[in-house]
Amino acid sequence: MATEEKLYSDIPPTKLRNKEEKFKPAKTNRFWLTIASLFFYNMLQNRFYAFRYTGVENYTERDSKYPTILFAPHCNWWDGIVLYNITHRICHKEIRLMVEELNRFPLLRRGGAYSVNKKSAQSAMKALQYSVEVLSDLRNVLCIFPQGIIRPPHFRPVKFQTGLSYIARNAVKRYGKINLIPVAIDYCFFRDNRPEVVVDFGKRIELTDPNIDRKHYTTFLEAKLTETCDEQFKNISTGKVDDYKILFKQHLKWYRRIEQRLKSIDLPDVSSV
Repeated sequence: MATEEKLYSDIPPTKLRNKEEKFKPAKTNRFWLTIASLFFYNMLQNRFYAFRYTGVENYTERDSKYPTILFAPHCNWWDGIVLYNITHRICHKEIRLMVEELNRFPLLRRGGAYSVNKKSAQSAMKALQYSVEVLSDLRNVLCIFPQGIIRPPHFRPVKFQTGLSYIARNAVKRYGKINLIPVAIDYCFFRDNRPEVVVDFGKRIELTDPNIDRKHYTTFLEAKLTETCDEQFKNISTGKVDDYKILFKQHLKWYRRIEQRLKSIDLPDVSSV
């Protein structure tokens, strides 16, 4: 009988493997970005019925003269693919995304990923310092999973490591201001037989004080992401998703079209027979 893989661990994989890995920065060019954009978009279209999103004005109405960080919970393999499509197809920017064990997926560097090794604080610091550097190019949006490890869907309480606060504080020191936007991501079945991706952009946070306390600011950001995720859950659980914008929506399968046709047929009233 096969042994069931442990779904969630409190220990990051690079710590579990206890293997030193050289830091690898993102390495993009126009050709590979085009390939990645098509490939990752096609992956979503093949697996999901629709992609809904709301609150994008929290991004579009930001002060675009300053860098932007999107931060989100991390519950499964699809999250990085979703953030890639958010960045490229909604924000129209290049993504910079910290990926643990990038040596297993080296081609992701071509799409904007860079490595982080949590084996030691010194190793992880290289990724944090690089995160601050990539924000100097306003063609980039930095995307962070600040929990540091994969958690179950809707996991509470939302707890961050202090890396996001480190990046934000040092980015303000260097650039004068930073936009931080919490992003809630969920995967739901509505009326179709395939799931949908649901994305909510939370209220924008503008940081200008470089003297923030990392611990206190981490708690503040945890609360903001929790608020965004809870609001999204409320919308989903009450079916308030009709006003969401649509990135893509599939055509109904043939059997679903037949079902819709049958529903439109007026059946005779047999109560009087």
